[in-house]
Amino acid sequence: MDAATQYALAYALTTTAGLRGFLTLFAASVAAHYHWIHPSAGFAWLGATGTVVVLGIFALLELVADKIPAVDHALHAVSFAARPVAAAILVGGTVTTSNSAALYGLMAAGALNSLVVHSSSAATRAASSATTFGLANPILSVVEDVLAIIGIVLSFIFPILAAILALILVISLVVAATRVYRRMREAGTPVA
Repeated sequence: MDAATQYALAYALTTTAGLRGFLTLFAASVAAHYHWIHPSAGFAWLGATGTVVVLGIFALLELVADKIPAVDHALHAVSFAARPVAAAILVGGTVTTSNSAALYGLMAAGALNSLVVHSSSAATRAASSATTFGLANPILSVVEDVLAIIGIVLSFIFPILAAILALILVISLVVAATRVYRRMREAGTPVA
């Protein structure tokens, strides 16, 4: 895989990690396990059978817990740390470079990208909770699931296209979250 494709794959996966961190890590782990991707020696553990199993369990828990009111907010609080870490691992597992400083910089950028996506998603979820008392949150969760799954599949099949779509998603999420935040402030709704 050439460098541009590696970077595109990493960017697309870090974007989906902002929506579903464990699901994206699980997908990358399966891909490494079956040699669809080839992580560097430092990230070879990503393809181990035990890693696939553990990440599969966490991905399932993430998908289910995000549909339960109140539990979803606790999950989002934990995800502020977990999703950027997942994104950093994804970059380390998909980008091969001999320059460790460059890799660490790319891992940090991936973590930041995931945090931006997660923060935008969390802002939308907070607005939903404030306006629908959380009743719309399971619907938003399913939409996030669908976006993440489509993003993951596209990332491995068409990484460049997935990266372009991921960039459009990130820009859209940031714009939407900014609008929601402004409306909540104008309406006098407390913003967490």
